[in-house]
Amino acid sequence: MNSAGPPNSPDPKRFQVSKATLWFDRLMGVGIRFGGIGVILAVFGIFFFIGREVLPLFGSAEVERAGDVSAETRPAVLGIDEWGELPFFYDGTDRVVFVPVAGGERVEIPLTGLEGAEVTAVSYDAVHRRVALGLSDGRVGSFVVEYERNYEEGSNEELIPKLVEEPWFPVTTGEGPVTQVSYGDSGGARVIAVKRGEGEVSKAAILRLGMKKSLIGKGKLSLTGETDVTGELGAEAKILRASANGEMVLIAKSNGEVAYFLADSDGVSKRQTFMPFDGAVPVQLDFLFGGVSIILTGPGGAQEQWSLFRLDEKAERLFGETKVFPALGEGPVTFAASQRNRTFLTGAGKNLSLRHSTSGVVRWEGEADFVPAAVVIDGKGRHFLAASAEGEAKRFAIDDHHPEAGWNAFFGKVWYEGGPEPVYQWQSTGGTDDFEPKLSLMPLIFGSLKGTLYAMMFSVPIALLAALFSAAFLPPDVKRVLKPTMEIMSSLPSVVLGFLAGLWLAPILESRVPSVLMMILALPTTALVVGYGWARLPIALRNRLGGGREWMLVVPFLVVAGMIGWALGPVIESWFFIYQDPATGKQIADFKMWWPQATGSSFEQRNSMVLGFMMGFAVIPVIFTIAEDALSNVPKSLTAAASALGATRWQVVWTVMLPVASSGIFSALMIGFGRAVGETMIMVMATGNTPVTEWNLFNGMRTLSANIAVELPEAPVGSTHYRTLFLGAVVLFAMTFVMNTIAELLRQRLREKNKLV
Repeated sequence: MNSAGPPNSPDPKRFQVSKATLWFDRLMGVGIRFGGIGVILAVFGIFFFIGREVLPLFGSAEVERAGDVSAETRPAVLGIDEWGELPFFYDGTDRVVFVPVAGGERVEIPLTGLEGAEVTAVSYDAVHRRVALGLSDGRVGSFVVEYERNYEEGSNEELIPKLVEEPWFPVTTGEGPVTQVSYGDSGGARVIAVKRGEGEVSKAAILRLGMKKSLIGKGKLSLTGETDVTGELGAEAKILRASANGEMVLIAKSNGEVAYFLADSDGVSKRQTFMPFDGAVPVQLDFLFGGVSIILTGPGGAQEQWSLFRLDEKAERLFGETKVFPALGEGPVTFAASQRNRTFLTGAGKNLSLRHSTSGVVRWEGEADFVPAAVVIDGKGRHFLAASAEGEAKRFAIDDHHPEAGWNAFFGKVWYEGGPEPVYQWQSTGGTDDFEPKLSLMPLIFGSLKGTLYAMMFSVPIALLAALFSAAFLPPDVKRVLKPTMEIMSSLPSVVLGFLAGLWLAPILESRVPSVLMMILALPTTALVVGYGWARLPIALRNRLGGGREWMLVVPFLVVAGMIGWALGPVIESWFFIYQDPATGKQIADFKMWWPQATGSSFEQRNSMVLGFMMGFAVIPVIFTIAEDALSNVPKSLTAAASALGATRWQVVWTVMLPVASSGIFSALMIGFGRAVGETMIMVMATGNTPVTEWNLFNGMRTLSANIAVELPEAPVGSTHYRTLFLGAVVLFAMTFVMNTIAELLRQRLREKNKLV
């Protein structure tokens, strides 16, 4: 019997898969699994890298013991070099003692000019490393401590100190020994604040010094004026402080008031009297780095910061309270300001506290083994020394790379120096070393939302209506041309659109705002009027044009309406937008000049209107394509059934197509939102990239994405600025993640609601 199948049956081997195909399938399966795992690991790696950059911003300072120093001399002044290696002690005698931190030979350098007089007042300016002296015979003078590194070949690196003694000046105001002295140096001009005597008979004076230039050499320092300010105080001077820039003198008085004197080329003038601590006499008053803010400590360790600022543009800069710090407690108060930023070291009794004036937070608190008689921070801000009255000093290492960071600095209002109130502000760099970084992310978050809002306001109506018309009304032959054309728009590079926005569109809109506004009103109104009139024509006449070709009738009217609106712009401007010159009273028809005068808001060439048009142009293709696909994919059986029941084309769209496609339309809007939020080049080139927090249509903005693109290449790696830009990226991701999550939940609800329609 023949066991073979029918003669025409297929060979069973035809259905067998080759071993090569099976091996390839297995290989691809393994590759896909590894690829998926690799993507997941890459995502987690990105999160790890960003987290490693961002998390240090929210840490506190760490302080560790880093050695002991013994000078065996009372530290009336404690100073240190820039590197924190060779501190010096001065006890008010005729010698300055230098003791290496790492161990080594103790160095004593003598002072001259003290013969026959006793040092009765001492102060220290850490910025210039200048020690100011007041003598029992009424003279004042100073010396500067300088350090020089020896890099001679074949020898170990050596730090060599030296003293530069400066001239002595007699004080004619008052009698008796000098009991308070403070020195301020701006380079060419200098001031010395002096108090002679104690009690009611004491006198206070401000000496102005100048450098007489010579043809050869550095020049000679001389006294240019002495001003007795005792009569302007009205009470005994308790604390005198000259600013490091040599422009100001503050005097705390026995009645609790503080007098502010300005010393300039015109002389010395009293500018202000203010009262901290509700009348209690301050026990400490010192300037912070930059000479614009002061820290005052009152009884019980209460501590306040006062800064110079103007209440308005025309007002004079005066001191006002800007921050209140936690109280220090009881005990002798110590203070030392950093020479790099707004950090300062303070304390009461054995307690020490490291604080930052900009953020207003306590960075570190600790306790010394003794009651410090003097403290000092080195020039790099990496170490501080605390010395006892017996000359025993402890050296501490500071690990605080981001003192100006923190939740309040990034997301809260901060009272920056020079400002009349707390504000949200981003200004990461400045022109001087004493610049105070302003790192609030709120203007950038606001700018991102503002730019997205204006872009969506322009793009959403156009994109959705175009998608609706294309899917429900447009003839197939026209749709085959229109839809690919709209999709090609999305391929235009954003840098080209930004270039067009900044150099072509912005100058046009700057001078023709009324024309643009008239066109915005004229075009939709004309479309509605023409559509209403078309609907009132006899059905026989409308059928002659053919369904879906009504656009051929509307377009000419829109073109004419646009031309009329553009031409009417100058006429409307001459009627309603009149600028009146405050000086001459002359009236000028100019919207650009009228807007700031009428609203108090600025008008900039690159503004939100320019961004809205150009960003909307970039977003329209994205929303149109997805929304049109969602509407076109509504089952024809549903639309045909609605039409068979007598529904008009618009009723079919409103009752059937829109509900069924609502989840797809919502997805289109969210994808368009994400495209607008993440846009960079158009934001940079079309808006001026200014971090302001105003909804003003005619000024710019700065977004998170644009800020990262512009500033990250220039930010030093590991700096606060660098890490803050990464934090901005995290915030941008969080914004889009939250919006997409909400959108997905709403989309799922819409699908559930309309799945049975």
